[in-house]
Amino acid sequence: MTPSTPDGDFSTLFNFLPIGAYRSSSDGHMIRANQALVELNGYETEAEMIEGVKDIAIEWYVDPARRNEFKQQLERDGFVRGFISEIYRHKTRERVWISENAHAVRNVAGELRYYEGTVEDITERIRSQKAVRESEEQLRLITSQVPGMVFSVFVKPDGQREYLYVSPGVRDIYGFEPEDLLRDPLLASRYRHPDDQAILEQDMQDIQRGPVDLGGEFRIVLPDGNVKWVYRRSYAVTVGPEGTHRVGVLLDITARKQAEAALHANEALWKLALESAGDGVWEWNPQTDQGFVSVGIKNMLGYGDEDLFNLDALTHSDDIPQMRADRQAHFDGHLPAYRNEHRIRCRDGSWKWVLSRGMVIARDEDGQPLRIVGTHTDITEHKLAEAQQRVLEVQLRESQKMEAIGTLAGGVAHDFNNLLAAILGNLVLAREDVGDGHPAQESLTEINRAAIRARQLVQQILTFSRRQTQEMVRQPLTPLVEEALGLMRSLLPAGIKLVARLPGRGLPVQADATQMQQVLMNLCTNAWQAMDGQAGDITVALREVSLDASKALQLGGVPSGTYACLSVADNGPGMDEDTQRRIFEPFFTTKAPGAGTGLGLAVVHGIVKAHRGAIQIQSRSGEGARFDVYLPLASAAAQGDESPAPEAVAPQRPEAAVPGKHVIYIDDYEALVFLVGRLLRKQGYRASTFESGEAALDWLRAHPQEPVDLVVTDQNMPGLSGVEVAHLVRSLRPALRVAIVSGHVNDKLLAQAAEAGVREVLGKQDSMDALGEAIRNLLEQPAA
Repeated sequence: MTPSTPDGDFSTLFNFLPIGAYRSSSDGHMIRANQALVELNGYETEAEMIEGVKDIAIEWYVDPARRNEFKQQLERDGFVRGFISEIYRHKTRERVWISENAHAVRNVAGELRYYEGTVEDITERIRSQKAVRESEEQLRLITSQVPGMVFSVFVKPDGQREYLYVSPGVRDIYGFEPEDLLRDPLLASRYRHPDDQAILEQDMQDIQRGPVDLGGEFRIVLPDGNVKWVYRRSYAVTVGPEGTHRVGVLLDITARKQAEAALHANEALWKLALESAGDGVWEWNPQTDQGFVSVGIKNMLGYGDEDLFNLDALTHSDDIPQMRADRQAHFDGHLPAYRNEHRIRCRDGSWKWVLSRGMVIARDEDGQPLRIVGTHTDITEHKLAEAQQRVLEVQLRESQKMEAIGTLAGGVAHDFNNLLAAILGNLVLAREDVGDGHPAQESLTEINRAAIRARQLVQQILTFSRRQTQEMVRQPLTPLVEEALGLMRSLLPAGIKLVARLPGRGLPVQADATQMQQVLMNLCTNAWQAMDGQAGDITVALREVSLDASKALQLGGVPSGTYACLSVADNGPGMDEDTQRRIFEPFFTTKAPGAGTGLGLAVVHGIVKAHRGAIQIQSRSGEGARFDVYLPLASAAAQGDESPAPEAVAPQRPEAAVPGKHVIYIDDYEALVFLVGRLLRKQGYRASTFESGEAALDWLRAHPQEPVDLVVTDQNMPGLSGVEVAHLVRSLRPALRVAIVSGHVNDKLLAQAAEAGVREVLGKQDSMDALGEAIRNLLEQPAA
């Protein structure tokens, strides 16, 4: 191999490369390094790095054996491409993943001069691959617990299918393996019962016409001739020009179908039993239109025993098409029995709802129905109850949606809390570093103020997601509204006039002040955004109202009594009934894509419900909208002077640390690990920090004689949890004190920690000073 170009020609490209580049000797010494590689290793200059690196094999690679593998490939092939290894940033000892490309440079005589290569940081790629693998394993574990077959399939416009995932439950239904269906997408369709092939063809036509939810029952025939009944439900996830991605589930319902068949075999006894039970029995010949109506039906409708009539003639005209369609579906064999609900006219002119059920018990030689027997059941009261049930179901779905968004918001808020903890902690250290008179103090103060506001918003999200305790305090509502309006006036765009109509008295309520101000801010923001840049008025009113039982029921069943009613009205475009029905749904928005999240009013709804209140909207298209928030007034027994808001107290510097104490701190969030380690050392402790419980345990095993006074570990981490770390630490050093930190301390965690011998469970601290004080208090306590 010919030598490389002279250094002068090489250096321009060498230093221009956006990824690391180097020259190294075969014995592991660094000869040259470009700026990208210098920075990757935590140095500032090439000279500093070359001076610091003595042996690449033992100082750079996490696994020193990788250097030998690297040299072996070079000696064998003369080059290395895509050589992936985990290394240490040489100066900081942070672990990262890299991909190397290198070749051996030899002189004219073939003697090795040095290695040249490039180094690319691929840590994020490795982490992403690991996350994908973990996600796939979680999906496999979840679907293995679901009865039946869970599947994900991509359907192309021409009807061709490609299964993306098939759960192991396919074995219980079809008898073949998931891999068989993944290889042959038409395998399952070949098991379809010949009489049910038309259902499959209709499904494919429906899919090609656009997004559709599919459900229904069909039969399959196994290779041994056995017939199974299967229930299928599937939904469209995405639809595009290349095809439709669908997910669904198949369930074996053979046992249920067999039970139904056994019941139908005793139809004659069924007829007599139902008549005895009070249901009216009817019989009908579809070919002659002659029939029989029992006394039970006549009494149900108010007719005498001698009265003759045709049931179809008494059926409500709006219900006849569906009734005939259901009959025909049973006649054609698509349904095992006839079933229909419809209205029928009584003798006095009133209407009753009946459930009509029947079955063909005789057919002619051509297979046409000759005799059908059935019953009429009065379900009028059931229909009235059903209407009330639908109202309750709407409320349940609303609750479930709010719970779902709460879970999502709580997860996001947890991550933000970690970020804000790092920001606020570093601010404290930075302000100490620069000193009180430094010009940067003003900017640092503004950053601190903004971070505190952000943390308050996070607390609101945590409260909404039920992960944060509400600060329910008896306090007057009027001052809270006035304070929020003062802030709102500075935020409103030009052309929007804010009108306040507030009472002279305070109207005391049990409320979280921050949340109630959030309600008002969100409602006002929704009002001015609805005006879409036009001029208009927003009126905020507060008054005392009395709710009787009827009005309380209309508001969702809140208790009757005296309430504070906070109203926000605008003279904007208003909204139609369909929009009003969905206005509090999470993620629902009438704004253009990207212009709103659809969470503002959902948050309002959640906060009001948490305060045992109610919210009502009144609006018509073109006539503006008004939101009324009802909050129960605080009881007379609780009245008195409201507690004033606590005054802000300037933060005090933490007391001196217990000198010479050694603290181990564990957290998977890298920024917090760095920050807490710096904080502890600045306060005079010896600190050893780790980004996983496994790493900390490895260190303890490797240093059995090293004194340690306290282990502080986060609870929620990938790999070992805080409780698991505590168990293992106590097994290594039974007398070593362990404390667990968690953002969600509950009874279950406390019990688990006690079982592990944990000395203390701490909530996530609001500041680094608070964490330092908590650690100092633990160290000052006598050993248990």
